[in-house]
Amino acid sequence: MQRRHVLVTLAAASATLLSACMGRKPEFKSVDITGADYAKDFQLPDADGKMRSIKDFAGRAVIVFFGYTQCPDVCPTTLAEIAGAKKLLGADGAKVQGIFITVDPERDTPELLKAYMANFGPDFVALRGTPEQVTAVARDFKVYFKKVENKSGGYTMDHSAASYVYDPKGQLRLYTRYGSGPQALADDLKLLLQA
Repeated sequence: MQRRHVLVTLAAASATLLSACMGRKPEFKSVDITGADYAKDFQLPDADGKMRSIKDFAGRAVIVFFGYTQCPDVCPTTLAEIAGAKKLLGADGAKVQGIFITVDPERDTPELLKAYMANFGPDFVALRGTPEQVTAVARDFKVYFKKVENKSGGYTMDHSAASYVYDPKGQLRLYTRYGSGPQALADDLKLLLQA
């Protein structure tokens, strides 16, 4: 019986080594979209008016999320998960860049965006384009958003609730679903940072 256990253990170890040598893809918790032909880049100004693109964050894993500052739940939860994942990574958290693209540039002024992002970390970046620029970038990312008027004369924004993750080379790699949690995101980021 012991001999059989040793053989099974050796076989499992051999399979693990063989798959590592064969360049087996990492097993992400998020959806692996490596090679997708969309969401290749963005060209939008940050809250200081400086144009930004994925190239500005070379050497870091980048997480892009679309939302708005008055969002009651999805946006703060997602940004808190990104902040939590960075914290779980310890020193490697500095190699992760959170980027928030507002779908509500009408209300999300540069000053408001800076104050909002400060709630999640000093290195988070908010991007704010014209309505036309935001629409074009959202279309390229296959992100849905729509202004929804309410009876009080105000409005909310319906929007997609997932994030996109790029590796340190600027390649789109993952689609993370809303509510996956900071640990799942941290595990995926760790794999991307090791590659």
